[in-house]
Amino acid sequence: MAKLTKKQKEAVAKIDRDKLYSLEEASELIKSITNVKFDASVDLSVRLGVDPRKANQMVRGVVTLPHGTGKDVKVLALVPPDKEAEATEAGADFVGLDEYLEKIKGGWTDVDVIITMPSVMGKLGPLGRILGPRGLMPNPKTGTVTMDVSKAVSEVKAGKIDFKVDKTGIVHAAIGKVSFSPDKIAGNAKELIDTLVKMKPAASKGVYMKSIFMSSTMSPSVQLDPKAV
Repeated sequence: MAKLTKKQKEAVAKIDRDKLYSLEEASELIKSITNVKFDASVDLSVRLGVDPRKANQMVRGVVTLPHGTGKDVKVLALVPPDKEAEATEAGADFVGLDEYLEKIKGGWTDVDVIITMPSVMGKLGPLGRILGPRGLMPNPKTGTVTMDVSKAVSEVKAGKIDFKVDKTGIVHAAIGKVSFSPDKIAGNAKELIDTLVKMKPAASKGVYMKSIFMSSTMSPSVQLDPKAV
């Protein structure tokens, strides 16, 4: 096991492993134990009482964080010519269709989100092996395949993120930056947690929200009290 640095030891010493923190307490603590020289991301990991192998217990959706993500999200709008002006005005970083399809075929994926329209999805099918593994394939369930391109682009730029429970039953999501104030970190975390609660599958029995951990890039994690949030 790797030895902890002096700063890592100091960070661990500030965490009471026997305590379940409130959102507000955890948000303040994460800021105080993060010592990296860049603006670290703040992440939330929520273990749900679901079996992701069963279709009726899959938890997947989108949430718009009230204080944004703190990240400059690069958006590609794959749209026909009559929608290009609309996508550009909404803030898309790259706008077009055939030229970008060719770039993607050549391996270009330097974007965070791809938004398109139902009429274009047929052209994207052959690119699934490139976009799928990178989490870039547009999906109606996440609002990235839509007729209202302008709205979709604006929401993503404003802080809309998508999430999906992994095979171990955990939802991982970046909810902001360490530079955010504690109340903004807590506000974004609460929005995600509230959304997950509303999405509880009817087939899920027993305890639904089993555990919640907050951490930042390279920091120890802080355990939250699921009942308190």
